Order: sequence, then structure tokens, then C-alpha cells
Amino acid sequence: MRRAGNLIERIADADNLRLAFWKASRGKRTRAAVRRFGANLDAELRHLRDDLLAGAVRWGPYHTFYIHDPKERLICAAPFRDRVAHHTIINVAEPVLESYQIHDSYACRKGKGLDAAIRRAIHFSCAGHWYLKLDVRRYFDSVDHRVLNSLLRRRFKDRTVLELFAGIVDSHHSTPGYGLPLGNLTSQFFANHYLRFLDHFVKDVLRCRRYVRYMDDLVFWGKSRVALRRIGTEAGRFLKRELSLELKPVCLNQCSRGMTFLGYRVFPGRVRLARRSRDRFRRKLRQCHANLESGFWDEAETARHVQSLVAFVRRAESVEYRRRVLADMGLCPKEARTA
Repeated sequence: MRRAGNLIERIADADNLRLAFWKASRGKRTRAAVRRFGANLDAELRHLRDDLLAGAVRWGPYHTFYIHDPKERLICAAPFRDRVAHHTIINVAEPVLESYQIHDSYACRKGKGLDAAIRRAIHFSCAGHWYLKLDVRRYFDSVDHRVLNSLLRRRFKDRTVLELFAGIVDSHHSTPGYGLPLGNLTSQFFANHYLRFLDHFVKDVLRCRRYVRYMDDLVFWGKSRVALRRIGTEAGRFLKRELSLELKPVCLNQCSRGMTFLGYRVFPGRVRLARRSRDRFRRKLRQCHANLESGFWDEAETARHVQSLVAFVRRAESVEYRRRVLADMGLCPKEARTA
């Protein structure tokens, strides 16, 4: 495959910079950093354009904080100017990265996403007797900067663009030479591209037809437990040898017993909520109600949060569960409480 070049002028194009500002500020227009940047927009974008063309953007520093949902993660929030720059780069680089993805990779891709991944998992569960689920240990913290930069050089030949990529990659590390910051737009695309190397090994060398990847969640389906064990061993060796990654203990089981995947329990022909997702929905819904009752949120803010919670659980068979939760909170209509 030919490498992409002559991209820097498109990245630094005035229209692309304005589009990037709009994307980066969406839903954040009231924040002080966004208002400051927007108040002097033409000058800010002109300075950013100059830095991009020179390959000399100074990335960071990051604002870091922990979240605990569903497990503890360190989030690295880039300065707003950096976020605009990330969007300018991804607007142009995304099609290049996309062109090397396989069909059954579902994270960070237009027309794919969580819904499509779950549907595909249900479909493959109907066709296979067994599944093998693999998960990379501390994935974002374990990405090797040297390997990632090498993979990007295989797809891009524009020296200035590669300098920008290297600057972003080197702007954060969990241990020297390793790690991508959770929270960066570019991190999502870089991390997804990093594992496409495994995808092609799985498809071209191991010849696996039934395989789904959502970022670092990998699932294989087949009729032979022995064959799936061999695939897991070969995939683990490849990840260690080529990408400096290690797997968590594998999960091998019958499809009829269900598989926990992306917050759901996937069975042949159906999907339910995983226990952790049920608990999260109940806890978050109670918090939304408490914030409304206390006046901390208005009705519009509450509705926005509740809609996202309901959208997640509606993918699964969850009508009766939702009714029980609402009834326990005293919010369910009388006729629904006895349904």
C-alpha cells in the first residue's frame, strides 16, 4: 500500500482549522478556555497554522484526574488549543488510517461503533459453539512509542506530519517510551491503528473468519475449543513479539452460556445487560434524580444524562429491569409497577 503524502497543507488549511475549532468546542462553549480562544479566533488559528506548517506545536501540559466508572482510570485532558490541533490532524489523517482497517474492527470508525459490534457478536455467537475472549493488559499504558511511530511511518510519508505525530506520542508516557494519554482524540485513533497489525495477522495468517475487535477487546468464535486455544496462543505470542503487549487471562466458553462483552451479556440471538451495567444504570439514575431534586441540575440537564443511560440499556433486553428500577425509586406509573 502506498504511503500518504502532501497532507500538511490540507491539515493547516483555514477551513479545516475552523472546522476543528467547531468540533473541539462542541458542547463546551461556556468553558473559560474555549471562550478565550474564540474571543481571538482568527489570530489563534493563524498562530496554530504557522506551528502546524513548521511541525513545531508544543503539546501539553495535560490536566490529569481519575475517574472510577467502571474502574479507576487516569484521564489526561489536553489544553484546548491542543484539542483543536488534534481535530485538524484527524480530519485529514482519518481516511488514511481507515483504509487499513478490517471490516470487523468497530471502535472509532464511522458507520461502526458499539451497536454494530454487538450485532456482529450476536451473529457470530449463533454460528459458533465456542468463543474465546481476549483483553490486553493495561492497553493504553502499554503502547510502545517506538513501534507506534514505526507503524505510522508505514502509512504516511509527509515529514512534517510525522513530526507532529511523534510530538503527540512523546507528549505523555506511563513509563519511559510507553503509553498514550486517555482523553486525547488522537490517542483513540493511534491506539486503534496500533492493533490493526494484529487484525491482519488474525485474518491473513491465522485465517480466522469469525473475529471482532472493539479497541483492545478481542473475540473469536469457532466450533473447536482446541482450535480456539491455539489461536489465543498464537495471538498472544504475536502481541508480545511485535507490539510489546500482554494479554489478561483468556476466557474460553460455550456460546450458549453467554459472553460478557462491552457491558452486555451476548447469547446466540439475544443480548442482556451485564451485572456491572445493571448496577451502574441503577446508581447513575438515582444520582440523576437526586441532582434534579436538589436543584443542582435543571430538567434539561437531567434529561440529557438520563437519555444517554437509557440509550445504553435499551440495546439489551431490559424493559422489565428498567421498570423495576423506576418502581423502586417511586417514579414508575402505577400501571407499569404491576406489569
